[in-house]
Amino acid sequence: MQACLPCHGIVFLAALLAAPVLAQQPPYDVFPAATPPVYRVRYAASSEPGGLIFPVSYTVWIPPTADQVRGVIVHQHGCGEGSCSSGLTGAYDLHWQALAATHDCALLAPSYEQPQQADCQMWCDPRNGSAETFQQALTDLGKQSGHPELATVPWALWGHSGGGHWAGGMTLLFPDRTIATWLRSGVPLFEANPKRPQIKPHTIVEAALTVPMMCNPGTKEGVTVKTGRFAGTWAANQAFFRAIRGKGGLLGVAVDPLTGHECGNQRYLAIPWLDACLTARLPDRRGQPLKAMPAADAWLAEVAGFAAWPAGAAEADPTTLAWLPNEAIAVAWKHYVKDTTVPDNTLPPSPTAVQIEGDQLRWSCMADLESGLACFVIKHNGSIIGHVPETPQNRYGRPLFQNLLYSDTPTQPLAAMVFTIPEPDAPGGYEVIAVNTVGRESPAANLSPARKEKP
Repeated sequence: MQACLPCHGIVFLAALLAAPVLAQQPPYDVFPAATPPVYRVRYAASSEPGGLIFPVSYTVWIPPTADQVRGVIVHQHGCGEGSCSSGLTGAYDLHWQALAATHDCALLAPSYEQPQQADCQMWCDPRNGSAETFQQALTDLGKQSGHPELATVPWALWGHSGGGHWAGGMTLLFPDRTIATWLRSGVPLFEANPKRPQIKPHTIVEAALTVPMMCNPGTKEGVTVKTGRFAGTWAANQAFFRAIRGKGGLLGVAVDPLTGHECGNQRYLAIPWLDACLTARLPDRRGQPLKAMPAADAWLAEVAGFAAWPAGAAEADPTTLAWLPNEAIAVAWKHYVKDTTVPDNTLPPSPTAVQIEGDQLRWSCMADLESGLACFVIKHNGSIIGHVPETPQNRYGRPLFQNLLYSDTPTQPLAAMVFTIPEPDAPGGYEVIAVNTVGRESPAANLSPARKEKP
């Protein structure tokens, strides 16, 4: 194994978990550049009744290979300034881009400008103007990018914390347009809350029962740890589960065994799960309705346990068991709920466009759909001369190329695919090898001496 350490590990490292939280640089209100295939729009706060009271920006990445966009994958942050800042980089996440590109979908990340102490419900309840502004953004981004179909294609929703409230609320409001919904540590309010009577509960409509959804709380949010700020998350998830599954809805539960409110390693189940739902539900032609999930493929699983069965083989009442889309996801689910070490036997994609500019070796690379991207191995004449990054970081989960924030988005400055050559004039060829987060290496991308440019 020639991969850089610790990028081939698939368990948390004690040293990383004990490290101080990495500050995001530059400040939270500074975006990376939006140049094609990335586009951005910003809307000022509305003073109209029912309008969105916070400014918001939407950044979208569109796969350069997509002639027509088939859908939009939304990565929605949670409440407060820190979480809102994570939306700055959501559209630049290479792993989520790999999911989007696989299905010719856009990847969109909102970033609300909510002051820390402001009422999060004023955006995470879609009825308070954020649903309308979101749809306006799809129209405006469609015009800006030359993909007007963005205004009408369906969406797959991922939301963390307050973003889970938003994603779940959007699902209940727009079930015919929602492909699938992943709810990390947050579910929509669907019954009256005596502590907050000003919040109107959502109605669970019949059409929403056909939308695949997944509740994904951390075990320290009330499952095994019963105290603390987020201890009520599990009870809210259980109530939502009973309401949806009691009516036969397609709702799963995957308890993260390692975390509290932080996102941890959830992407290694969320992305394959969304991939399965997108594969099953996206229509063959734009404008057609979403397909139904194949009932024959479904599996059922223990809500807070470790066992899963084909739907027809489960002996318990199906409405008390979590729904999973197929056997492959059931296998991944079993690994995830045990220790989050979802296995992956596929090789990552090889780097492309390897070139030399002066003493800089540069390349491009898509992330591995299953396991993301941990690092790159650089060779000269067959010998390793470096790694990028030298030591991958991620306080919240598997170390990887793009270090992650609490809310599952890359830190700034964004990681660059560049390596400074120690001896630029040395003869011979270079190789760049991608390594995914389970340590599997791609075939090498080569730059032969004949292709090397003179400084």
